Amino acid sequence: MLSAIVLCTMLAAVFTSRRAYSADQKNLLLNGDFKKGSEDQPDSWRTEAWINSPDAFQTHWHSYTDKPSEMEVDNLKANDGRWMQPLTVPPGWYQLSVDVRTEDVGAKESGASMSVMEDGIMSADIHGTTDWQRVTLYLKVGGHGADIDVALRVGGFGSLNTGKAFFRNASMVAIDAPPANATPTYDLNAIRQQGAPVPIGSPISLIVTFLALVGIAWAGWRIYGDDDFRIFNTFRAAMAGRPKKQ
Repeated sequence: MLSAIVLCTMLAAVFTSRRAYSADQKNLLLNGDFKKGSEDQPDSWRTEAWINSPDAFQTHWHSYTDKPSEMEVDNLKANDGRWMQPLTVPPGWYQLSVDVRTEDVGAKESGASMSVMEDGIMSADIHGTTDWQRVTLYLKVGGHGADIDVALRVGGFGSLNTGKAFFRNASMVAIDAPPANATPTYDLNAIRQQGAPVPIGSPISLIVTFLALVGIAWAGWRIYGDDDFRIFNTFRAAMAGRPKKQ
């Protein structure tokens, strides 16, 4: 009887923890399964490309009832084409994943990937012609949170590529921390700080420069201010000596 009670307690604890884990796995991407939309446009997603013209870049939405829906990016010319979704997220760790398959994606430049539109934040990129595979990246957001753009793309910044990619089952979920040895991982705040403009010179040189400018302004006032004061006095004296009109 005691063993049965202990076993039931353990099973209840496991079940509860699994329910809690599932609750934490809420997909933060809107319409991440691409089921909602109309005509050739899934809800909550927009398109963008470096060369945004029909002869260089096309996108399509493939809606199915008997299998997962897909979004397609087709770079007809070397390009950085993508489906995108903006998000505002609180601080913490996030796992971003999507299924992707490719057709004739060039081998040299950035391939098909899931990305965050910051410098170099992307999953493993897929080239050539492949079957479905899942790609993942891990992102740390610090401070008070951040506004980000999640992208499903072919090509990258300064790395334009050709070919087709199909995406399905996109997700972004909050996690406690990445698994051991997980790759790739990114710290958004660190990346943004590296890209921020840096003041030129040390604080001491800035103070010296400021004092020099103050000195130049004071000397100019003494030189030209005194001249202006003398001219004003001369003019006032001349006006005082003029005869008054009768």
